[in-house]
Amino acid sequence: MKSDFTCGFIGLGLIGGSIARAIRQFYPSSRLLAYDLNQETLKTAVSDGVIDLALPSIDEAFAQCRYIFLCAPVSENDKNLLTLKSHLSPNCLLTDVGSVKTDIHKHIEEAGLSGQFIGGHPMAGSERTGYINSKALLLQNAYYILTPCAEISSTVTEKFRDFIASLGAIPLVLTCAQHDYVTAAISHLPHVIAASLVNLIKAADSEEGIMKLIAAGGFKDITRIASSSPVMWQQICLTNKDNISRLLAIYIKSLEQIKSQIDTSCSAQLFDFFDDARRYRDSFIEASSGPIKKTFSIRIEIADEPGALASIATILALNQISIKNIGIVHNREQEDGVLRVEFYQEESIKKASEILASKGYTVY
Repeated sequence: MKSDFTCGFIGLGLIGGSIARAIRQFYPSSRLLAYDLNQETLKTAVSDGVIDLALPSIDEAFAQCRYIFLCAPVSENDKNLLTLKSHLSPNCLLTDVGSVKTDIHKHIEEAGLSGQFIGGHPMAGSERTGYINSKALLLQNAYYILTPCAEISSTVTEKFRDFIASLGAIPLVLTCAQHDYVTAAISHLPHVIAASLVNLIKAADSEEGIMKLIAAGGFKDITRIASSSPVMWQQICLTNKDNISRLLAIYIKSLEQIKSQIDTSCSAQLFDFFDDARRYRDSFIEASSGPIKKTFSIRIEIADEPGALASIATILALNQISIKNIGIVHNREQEDGVLRVEFYQEESIKKASEILASKGYTVY
């Protein structure tokens, strides 16, 4: 496809900003314009060289766009669509990035825009929010679900699919109903569970906060997503409530069953419960995509002394190895090594391990 197209964004948070950065990276000749309620965000995006034109409102400038990404909160989509409709070129393809698809498809149909819309959901994200945390790498090898309206031709869908793939993502075409049920199970329900576990510990902890203090690797791993935006997850629960409620009822029954097995000391059933989960979890595709991410990390034994962490970071930087995250493991339950270093790419693991080992470090 031509690289000098114009692309618009309504909303420029974590996902919108990451898509814009990816387009800028892979299509440097493209022209990107954006509207966001936060004008400081737009100023930053222009200063970064990501956005070419910051717009004070949804206006006629959007008529130039080949693609427009709706990245504002889902509660704003209806209003934004009505405003955008009068400025929309018939050759423009609309898409969104929301975690629920049936609701936006309903708004699109009501607006009479079904012939120009392919729903989108990049299965990527972070507990951090906002444009400031956006990065092009967020889309790399992440599933990007597309839900085209029935009026969209297969040719248009395939072209857009190729465009999304060119940004480094893995496009997957589903119906909006399929999408909402699948994501309710593997994304929405886990967020509800994670938040409920955190609230349980908050309520059960002692006045000294001992549970919070020693929360181990397992608890932190399964509750990390509870740090996500409460506004976003409130909206997701309200717009995909039927699917989430249906699956939550099934989950509650499964908890009641395992509670009964624990109460009655059913050793065989308890073993099967954990073994079945382990086998199925281990069968998941080892790819950095979807809500269960493959992480590229090593753990290193270091001395508790000034400059120890800085030395590691310096060695890796001098060898052109980019660090995604680095931190001390305070609770080492099921952990080897006191320092955990996470990388963006799998090949960095071997290179970093060899270099650090040659410097005398013990690497896991």
